Amino acid sequence: MPLHRRVRAVAVSAALLATGCFAVSTPAAADPDEPVTAVDCVQPGPTLRYLVVFSPGTIAPLAQAQVLAACGTTTRYYPQIAVAVAVSADPRFGQKIGADRAYSAQLDGLSKRNGAPAQPAEGRQKREDEPTGTPTQAGAVDRTAEQWDMDLIQAAEAHAVSTGSRDVVVGVLDSGIDPTHPDLVGALDPALSAGCTTGVADPSPAAWAPTTSGHGTHVAGTIAAADDGLGTTGVAPGVRIASVKVVDDAGFIYPEYAVCGFMWAAERGMTITNNSYFIDPWVFTCQNKMGQSVVYEAVRRAVEYATGQGVLTVAATGNAAADLTKPGRDALSPTNAAPEDVKPRPVDSTCLVLPAQLRNVVAVSSVGADKVKAGYSSYGLGAVDLTAPGGDRRQVPDDDKSGCVLSTVPDAGYDYSCGTSMAAPHVAGVAALLASTHPEASAGELTRMLNARAETLPCPADYDLNGTGVQDAYCTGYSEYNGFYGHGMVDAVAAVQE
Repeated sequence: MPLHRRVRAVAVSAALLATGCFAVSTPAAADPDEPVTAVDCVQPGPTLRYLVVFSPGTIAPLAQAQVLAACGTTTRYYPQIAVAVAVSADPRFGQKIGADRAYSAQLDGLSKRNGAPAQPAEGRQKREDEPTGTPTQAGAVDRTAEQWDMDLIQAAEAHAVSTGSRDVVVGVLDSGIDPTHPDLVGALDPALSAGCTTGVADPSPAAWAPTTSGHGTHVAGTIAAADDGLGTTGVAPGVRIASVKVVDDAGFIYPEYAVCGFMWAAERGMTITNNSYFIDPWVFTCQNKMGQSVVYEAVRRAVEYATGQGVLTVAATGNAAADLTKPGRDALSPTNAAPEDVKPRPVDSTCLVLPAQLRNVVAVSSVGADKVKAGYSSYGLGAVDLTAPGGDRRQVPDDDKSGCVLSTVPDAGYDYSCGTSMAAPHVAGVAALLASTHPEASAGELTRMLNARAETLPCPADYDLNGTGVQDAYCTGYSEYNGFYGHGMVDAVAAVQE
């Protein structure tokens, strides 16, 4: 994903509309003799969610008291990273608590015309990563011959040595995983799954099952579909997966969803997370812009905490065909802005695609069947760590959809899809094989082994995909490390060898 996007937006849930004033109570404050209460609050609605960052080490009672004093209610506080998810119907909440400390992605995504989510603007970047064909149904048919992507990374040869360990868990932070798919039922661990689309983890099956998108099920199949001679086979069919739903029914991944997902994975002791998305409402989140700096800091803290707990984070670079080291301008304006409000803004090197460009994240670009960077894949020297098969229809004859990646989709089906969303789970799967072979390895050690064991892919001599005589992108660096492929393409066989 965008990676992961829906082509339409939906109205704000009626549950988000303000129905009255907050009941003001006094939480335990830092000084019990000086309770903090909410005063001068107005609730014209709608009630919006906010991310709030506090100074590291802030205890929960103090954080909750500050949120209450600003006319908000804390729905979740993570003391490990000093980040809260809060709701408020008071439009001055952000101002009261501090614009450099609180941010509402919902508010930033609302239409300036009428305060409701608007339809996406015409001419937006074409999606590459959502299954779009007519899914074929499961049955007593072996589809592995269609998985050219697994051949590219030598997955079958690796399976002769190891299919992975049940002790390894890959959290699929995505749109949900179909728990009934015959290729996934053996790998999916419902006890480790949760929905995060309120910013608060909900472990009920209804919260983490897919509702409007097959994206997460497709990603999950690439990682761990069963090696049973039927359907497709994943990179690491012997490991477990967990559904961590961070994509709402409108197709958006707001930062509080991602923070919730990273923290859930860390608290549940997962080994790896796959993140095939970018965080809304902008493609690039700028560290030096008010509000977006809150997003950057909150997500950075969550990823750093997860890394410290032993979780390796794998993420897609995106489908904007952008040089992430020299972005220039946003490919999209606010994701759900009205057409007349779309005004591309300049962005610089302080503006990053999250989570892919954060420290301690393995960022993945995409190649097609010819091992050449897919035209849509974003890139950049120092921004890409590894590459993997994501598909490119232009690298097969007649724009055949088989140039994309075949994997599982809901309702026991299979479908093709192209995107860096499809490349990232190949890396997550190879990382899971590595973790199975090296159970004591830290997240950093797994990263170094992935890089060292990758297949070297040098910059292409000619990157004129359309035959126009003009290079479509410029690859910089050298054979062992460059802007298109990073350290190279993941190798499943190398992962299972001591």
